Amino acid sequence: MKLENVIAERATKTVYRDGDRCVKLFVEGYSKANILNEALNQARIEETGINIPKLLEVTTIDGRWAIVSEYIEGKTLAELMAENPEKKDEYLEQLVDIQVAIQSKTCPMLNKLKDKMNSKISQTKLDATTRYELHVRLDGMPKHNKVCHGDFNPSNVIITSDGTPYIIDWAHATQGNASADAARTYLLFCLNGEFDTAKKYLDLFCRKSDTAKQYVQKWMPIVAASQSVKGNEREREFLLNWVNVVDYE
Repeated sequence: MKLENVIAERATKTVYRDGDRCVKLFVEGYSKANILNEALNQARIEETGINIPKLLEVTTIDGRWAIVSEYIEGKTLAELMAENPEKKDEYLEQLVDIQVAIQSKTCPMLNKLKDKMNSKISQTKLDATTRYELHVRLDGMPKHNKVCHGDFNPSNVIITSDGTPYIIDWAHATQGNASADAARTYLLFCLNGEFDTAKKYLDLFCRKSDTAKQYVQKWMPIVAASQSVKGNEREREFLLNWVNVVDYE
C-alpha cells in the first residue's frame, strides 16, 4: 500500500489515494470504537442503494487504524461551487435534491439520532436547567427513521465526470428526523460564514421536502448544542449562541 498521494488532512486523520483505493488513516490512539462504527455505517448505507464508495477493508498500518474504500474520481460540489460561482445556485439545488433522496431511505440498523443527540447534550458544559430544557425539547420532537448523514455539506458530495453524485464520510450517520439533518447543514453553512447560502439552502430544503421552515428552526438549538461538544473554541461559541435562540424571524 503506497501512502504518498495525500487527498485531505484533518486533525484526527489523513486521507490518501492509492490507485483505485482511498485510504483513511487515523492518528494513533484514535477511538477504535468510532473507527469501526464509521466502517459499519458505510457498509450499512451501501446496502440501501445510495451512491457511496464501496468499503473494501478495515486494517491497521504501522499500528494505526485505517478504513480502505473505493477511490471516486471527480470533484466535490464545494470545488465546483468555487470554480463556477455563477452556477452556485444550481449546485445548491443539486445538493438539496441529493439530501432529500438520501432521506427517502431507511436503514434500521443505524444508531438512532435522538440517542446520539441526548448523549451529546449531556456532555456539554451548559448549565443543568438548559440541558434539561434541551432534553425535553428533543424528547418532544417527532420520531422518524430516515437516513440522516450527520455532516451533509458540499465537501462530502463528489460529482463524477458523467454527473453521478457519490456521498462520502458516513462517520456521523444515524436514523432519525430529516429536519434535524437539515438544521445541521444550515448551521455548517453559517459556521463557514456563508449566511446567504444558508438561507437559500433552508428555503430550498423546505420547498423540496414540503417542510415548514419553523419546524427545521425548532431543531436548531438542539442540533447546535449537540454539535458544540466538538470543534474549536470559536465554533463552540458560535453554536452555543444558537442554543438560547427561542424566537426566529
